[in-house]
Amino acid sequence: MRVDDFPAPGTKVAASEFITTGGGCAANAAVATARLGGRVAFAGPLGGENDAVSERIVSDLAAEGIDCGGCVRVADGTPSVSLILIDARGEKMIATRRGVRLANVLPPDADALVADTDAVLVDNRFPEFVTAVCRAARRRAIPVVIDLDQATRLDDPLFKLGTHVIASSEALRGIAGLSDLGAALRRLAEHLEGFVAVTDGPNGVTWLQGGELRHSPAFAVEAIDSLGAGDAFHGGFTLALAEGRDLDEALRFASAAAALKCTKFGGASGAATRADVDAFLARQSV
Repeated sequence: MRVDDFPAPGTKVAASEFITTGGGCAANAAVATARLGGRVAFAGPLGGENDAVSERIVSDLAAEGIDCGGCVRVADGTPSVSLILIDARGEKMIATRRGVRLANVLPPDADALVADTDAVLVDNRFPEFVTAVCRAARRRAIPVVIDLDQATRLDDPLFKLGTHVIASSEALRGIAGLSDLGAALRRLAEHLEGFVAVTDGPNGVTWLQGGELRHSPAFAVEAIDSLGAGDAFHGGFTLALAEGRDLDEALRFASAAAALKCTKFGGASGAATRADVDAFLARQSV
Protein backbone atom coordinates (compact mmCIF):
# COMPACT_ATOMS: atom_id res chain seq x y z
CA MET A 1 0.00 0.00 0.00
CA ARG A 2 1.06 3.58 -0.64
CA VAL A 3 0.62 6.00 2.27
CA ASP A 4 1.67 9.58 2.98
CA ASP A 5 3.30 8.65 6.30
CA PHE A 6 3.85 5.39 8.17
CA PRO A 7 1.31 4.90 10.98
CA ALA A 8 2.37 5.37 14.57
CA PRO A 9 1.66 2.41 16.91
CA GLY A 10 -2.05 2.13 17.64
CA THR A 11 -3.10 4.46 14.80
CA LYS A 12 -4.58 4.12 11.32
CA VAL A 13 -3.66 5.81 8.04
CA ALA A 14 -5.38 5.96 4.66
CA ALA A 15 -3.74 4.30 1.66
CA SER A 16 -3.89 5.89 -1.78
CA GLU A 17 -2.85 2.79 -3.76
CA PHE A 18 -2.92 -0.97 -3.30
CA ILE A 19 -1.39 -3.79 -5.34
CA THR A 20 -0.69 -7.49 -4.89
CA THR A 21 2.52 -8.50 -6.66
CA GLY A 22 5.32 -11.03 -6.64
CA GLY A 23 8.48 -10.21 -4.72
CA GLY A 24 11.67 -11.47 -3.16
CA CYS A 25 15.20 -10.72 -4.32
CA ALA A 26 15.53 -13.40 -6.98
CA ALA A 27 12.03 -13.00 -8.39
CA ASN A 28 12.31 -9.20 -8.52
CA ALA A 29 15.68 -9.46 -10.24
CA ALA A 30 14.30 -11.99 -12.71
CA VAL A 31 11.48 -9.63 -13.72
CA ALA A 32 13.85 -6.67 -13.97
CA THR A 33 16.29 -8.64 -16.13
CA ALA A 34 13.58 -9.94 -18.43
CA ARG A 35 12.24 -6.43 -19.01
CA LEU A 36 15.77 -5.27 -19.77
CA GLY A 37 15.92 -7.79 -22.61
CA GLY A 38 17.58 -10.78 -20.95
CA ARG A 39 16.54 -14.38 -21.46
CA VAL A 40 15.82 -15.42 -17.89
CA ALA A 41 15.32 -18.66 -15.99
CA PHE A 42 14.25 -18.67 -12.33
CA ALA A 43 15.15 -21.50 -9.95
CA GLY A 44 14.39 -22.00 -6.29
CA PRO A 45 12.19 -23.83 -3.79
CA LEU A 46 8.45 -23.17 -3.82
CA GLY A 47 5.39 -24.73 -2.26
CA GLY A 48 3.47 -27.58 -3.82
CA GLU A 49 0.93 -27.33 -6.62
CA ASN A 50 -1.86 -26.85 -4.10
CA ASP A 51 -0.19 -23.76 -2.62
CA ALA A 52 -1.95 -20.70 -4.03
CA VAL A 53 0.95 -18.32 -3.31
CA SER A 54 3.43 -20.50 -5.20
CA GLU A 55 1.05 -20.89 -8.12
CA ARG A 56 0.66 -17.11 -8.29
CA ILE A 57 4.46 -16.66 -8.26
CA VAL A 58 4.99 -19.09 -11.15
CA SER A 59 2.10 -17.62 -13.13
CA ASP A 60 3.34 -14.04 -12.74
CA LEU A 61 6.92 -14.93 -13.69
CA ALA A 62 5.79 -16.94 -16.70
CA ALA A 63 3.76 -13.93 -17.85
CA GLU A 64 7.05 -11.99 -17.98
CA GLY A 65 8.54 -14.67 -20.25
CA ILE A 66 10.61 -16.24 -17.45
CA ASP A 67 11.36 -19.97 -17.51
CA CYS A 68 10.36 -21.45 -14.14
CA GLY A 69 11.41 -25.02 -14.96
CA GLY A 70 14.11 -24.87 -12.29
CA CYS A 71 11.63 -24.40 -9.44
CA VAL A 72 11.48 -27.28 -6.96
CA ARG A 73 7.93 -27.75 -5.66
CA VAL A 74 7.73 -28.88 -2.03
CA ALA A 75 4.57 -30.53 -0.74
CA ASP A 76 3.14 -28.70 2.29
CA GLY A 77 5.61 -25.84 1.73
CA THR A 78 4.84 -22.21 1.10
CA PRO A 79 7.04 -19.20 0.26
CA SER A 80 7.40 -16.00 2.22
CA VAL A 81 4.65 -13.38 2.16
CA SER A 82 5.16 -9.72 3.03
CA LEU A 83 2.98 -6.77 3.98
CA ILE A 84 4.58 -3.58 2.65
CA LEU A 85 3.89 0.11 3.14
CA ILE A 86 5.51 2.75 0.91
CA ASP A 87 5.52 6.35 2.17
CA ALA A 88 5.49 9.62 0.21
CA ARG A 89 9.31 9.64 0.04
CA GLY A 90 9.44 6.17 -1.47
CA GLU A 91 10.77 4.52 1.69
CA LYS A 92 9.40 1.14 2.71
CA MET A 93 8.23 -0.63 5.88
CA ILE A 94 7.98 -4.41 5.62
CA ALA A 95 6.60 -7.24 7.76
CA THR A 96 7.36 -10.76 6.48
CA ARG A 97 6.03 -14.21 7.31
CA ARG A 98 8.96 -16.42 6.25
CA GLY A 99 8.51 -19.45 4.04
CA VAL A 100 7.70 -22.87 5.45
CA ARG A 101 9.58 -26.16 4.72
CA LEU A 102 11.75 -24.66 1.98
CA ALA A 103 15.07 -24.01 3.73
CA ASN A 104 16.96 -27.25 3.05
CA VAL A 105 15.86 -27.92 -0.52
CA LEU A 106 18.56 -28.69 -3.09
CA PRO A 107 18.35 -28.46 -6.90
CA PRO A 108 18.10 -31.95 -8.43
CA ASP A 109 20.56 -31.05 -11.24
CA ALA A 110 22.48 -27.79 -10.74
CA ASP A 111 24.62 -28.38 -13.82
CA ALA A 112 21.53 -28.53 -16.01
CA LEU A 113 20.28 -25.23 -14.56
CA VAL A 114 23.38 -23.34 -15.79
CA ALA A 115 24.11 -25.33 -18.96
CA ASP A 116 22.73 -22.65 -21.29
CA THR A 117 23.35 -19.46 -19.33
CA ASP A 118 25.81 -16.60 -19.73
CA ALA A 119 25.70 -15.45 -16.07
CA VAL A 120 24.12 -16.46 -12.77
CA LEU A 121 22.63 -14.18 -10.10
CA VAL A 122 21.78 -15.54 -6.65
CA ASP A 123 20.90 -14.12 -3.26
CA ASN A 124 21.81 -15.75 0.04
CA ARG A 125 18.33 -16.42 1.39
CA PHE A 126 18.55 -20.15 0.49
CA PRO A 127 22.30 -20.82 0.82
CA GLU A 128 22.17 -24.61 0.36
CA PHE A 129 20.23 -24.32 -2.89
CA VAL A 130 22.30 -21.52 -4.41
CA THR A 131 25.66 -22.98 -3.33
CA ALA A 132 25.04 -25.93 -5.62
CA VAL A 133 24.08 -23.59 -8.47
CA CYS A 134 27.13 -21.37 -7.93
CA ARG A 135 29.49 -24.35 -7.97
CA ALA A 136 27.99 -25.50 -11.24
CA ALA A 137 28.34 -22.01 -12.71
CA ARG A 138 31.97 -21.74 -11.63
CA ARG A 139 32.69 -25.04 -13.37
CA ARG A 140 31.50 -23.34 -16.54
CA ALA A 141 33.60 -20.23 -15.78
CA ILE A 142 30.68 -17.82 -16.18
CA PRO A 143 30.04 -14.75 -13.98
CA VAL A 144 28.41 -15.50 -10.63
CA VAL A 145 26.87 -12.44 -8.99
CA ILE A 146 25.89 -12.80 -5.34
CA ASP A 147 23.30 -10.42 -3.93
CA LEU A 148 24.37 -10.25 -0.27
CA ASP A 149 20.96 -9.32 1.07
CA GLN A 150 21.04 -11.07 4.44
CA ALA A 151 23.76 -10.58 7.04
CA THR A 152 25.76 -13.71 7.72
CA ARG A 153 29.29 -14.44 8.89
CA LEU A 154 32.31 -12.92 7.16
CA ASP A 155 33.79 -16.30 6.26
CA ASP A 156 30.58 -17.63 4.71
CA PRO A 157 31.83 -20.15 2.11
CA LEU A 158 29.21 -18.99 -0.39
CA PHE A 159 31.12 -15.73 -0.92
CA LYS A 160 34.15 -17.43 -2.42
CA LEU A 161 31.95 -18.88 -5.15
CA GLY A 162 31.03 -15.43 -6.41
CA THR A 163 32.94 -13.59 -9.10
CA HIS A 164 31.05 -10.46 -8.02
CA VAL A 165 29.56 -9.88 -4.56
CA ILE A 166 27.27 -6.87 -4.14
CA ALA A 167 25.86 -6.22 -0.67
CA SER A 168 23.08 -3.99 0.54
CA SER A 169 24.24 -1.36 3.03
CA GLU A 170 22.12 -2.93 5.77
CA ALA A 171 23.53 -6.43 5.21
CA LEU A 172 27.12 -5.17 4.92
CA ARG A 173 26.96 -3.23 8.19
CA GLY A 174 25.43 -6.27 9.87
CA ILE A 175 28.05 -8.69 8.61
CA ALA A 176 31.09 -6.45 9.16
CA GLY A 177 29.96 -4.87 12.43
CA LEU A 178 30.98 -1.42 11.17
CA SER A 179 28.87 1.64 10.36
CA ASP A 180 31.32 3.13 7.85
CA LEU A 181 30.57 1.45 4.53
CA GLY A 182 34.06 1.93 3.12
CA ALA A 183 35.66 0.27 6.13
CA ALA A 184 32.99 -2.46 6.10
CA LEU A 185 33.63 -3.12 2.42
CA ARG A 186 37.35 -3.51 3.02
CA ARG A 187 36.67 -5.96 5.85
CA LEU A 188 34.40 -8.05 3.65
CA ALA A 189 36.95 -7.96 0.81
CA GLU A 190 39.49 -9.68 3.06
CA HIS A 191 37.37 -12.82 2.74
CA LEU A 192 36.71 -12.61 -1.01
CA GLU A 193 38.63 -13.20 -4.18
CA GLY A 194 36.55 -11.26 -6.70
CA PHE A 195 34.77 -7.93 -7.17
CA VAL A 196 32.99 -6.49 -4.13
CA ALA A 197 30.57 -3.56 -3.88
CA VAL A 198 27.81 -2.12 -1.72
CA THR A 199 24.62 -0.36 -2.77
CA ASP A 200 23.25 2.38 -0.54
CA GLY A 201 19.99 3.52 -2.12
CA PRO A 202 20.01 7.23 -3.00
CA ASN A 203 23.64 7.44 -1.87
CA GLY A 204 24.78 5.36 -4.84
CA VAL A 205 27.23 2.46 -5.07
CA THR A 206 30.74 2.01 -3.65
CA TRP A 207 33.19 -0.65 -4.76
CA LEU A 208 36.82 -1.69 -4.44
CA GLN A 209 39.03 -1.58 -7.51
CA GLY A 210 42.76 -2.13 -7.35
CA GLY A 211 42.59 -1.83 -3.58
CA GLU A 212 41.03 1.64 -3.78
CA LEU A 213 37.51 2.67 -2.90
CA ARG A 214 35.49 4.05 -5.80
CA HIS A 215 32.06 5.61 -5.65
CA SER A 216 29.33 6.44 -8.12
CA PRO A 217 26.36 8.59 -7.02
CA ALA A 218 22.84 7.44 -7.73
CA PHE A 219 20.95 9.09 -10.55
CA ALA A 220 18.67 11.87 -9.28
CA VAL A 221 15.01 10.91 -9.73
CA GLU A 222 11.72 11.57 -7.96
CA ALA A 223 11.45 8.42 -5.85
CA ILE A 224 7.97 7.01 -5.46
CA ASP A 225 8.71 3.39 -4.50
CA SER A 226 12.17 2.03 -3.64
CA LEU A 227 10.93 -1.55 -3.27
CA GLY A 228 12.80 -3.77 -5.73
CA ALA A 229 15.32 -1.11 -6.72
CA GLY A 230 18.28 -3.04 -5.35
CA ASP A 231 17.06 -6.15 -7.15
CA ALA A 232 16.78 -4.18 -10.40
CA PHE A 233 20.38 -3.06 -9.83
CA HIS A 234 21.58 -6.64 -9.43
CA GLY A 235 19.60 -7.81 -12.43
CA GLY A 236 20.88 -4.99 -14.63
CA PHE A 237 24.45 -5.53 -13.49
CA THR A 238 24.33 -9.27 -14.17
CA LEU A 239 22.77 -8.77 -17.60
CA ALA A 240 25.45 -6.22 -18.47
CA LEU A 241 28.16 -8.73 -17.53
CA ALA A 242 26.45 -11.37 -19.68
CA GLU A 243 26.50 -8.90 -22.57
CA GLY A 244 30.25 -8.41 -22.14
CA ARG A 245 30.16 -4.85 -20.86
CA ASP A 246 33.05 -3.55 -18.78
CA LEU A 247 32.67 -2.83 -15.08
CA ASP A 248 31.97 0.90 -15.35
CA GLU A 249 29.33 0.34 -18.02
CA ALA A 250 27.71 -2.43 -16.02
CA LEU A 251 27.49 -0.28 -12.88
CA ARG A 252 26.05 2.66 -14.81
CA PHE A 253 23.47 0.49 -16.55
CA ALA A 254 22.49 -1.11 -13.24
CA SER A 255 22.20 2.25 -11.51
CA ALA A 256 19.88 3.52 -14.22
CA ALA A 257 17.65 0.44 -13.93
CA ALA A 258 17.47 0.93 -10.15
CA ALA A 259 16.73 4.65 -10.45
CA LEU A 260 13.89 4.15 -12.91
CA LYS A 261 12.38 1.42 -10.72
CA CYS A 262 12.10 4.01 -7.93
CA THR A 263 9.91 6.22 -10.12
CA LYS A 264 7.17 3.58 -10.39
CA PHE A 265 4.86 2.22 -7.68
CA GLY A 266 4.38 -1.52 -7.33
CA GLY A 267 7.65 -3.23 -6.48
CA ALA A 268 8.84 -5.53 -9.27
CA SER A 269 5.79 -4.67 -11.37
CA GLY A 270 7.32 -1.20 -11.79
CA ALA A 271 10.60 -2.47 -13.28
CA ALA A 272 11.82 -0.52 -16.31
CA THR A 273 12.14 -1.79 -19.88
CA ARG A 274 15.37 -1.78 -21.88
CA ALA A 275 14.04 1.07 -24.03
CA ASP A 276 13.32 3.13 -20.90
CA VAL A 277 16.85 2.60 -19.54
CA ASP A 278 18.57 3.31 -22.85
CA ALA A 279 16.57 6.52 -23.29
CA PHE A 280 17.29 7.57 -19.71
CA LEU A 281 21.04 7.02 -20.10
CA ALA A 282 21.05 8.91 -23.40
CA ARG A 283 19.55 11.92 -21.65
CA GLN A 284 22.22 11.80 -18.94
CA SER A 285 25.03 12.27 -21.45
CA VAL A 286 23.45 15.24 -23.25
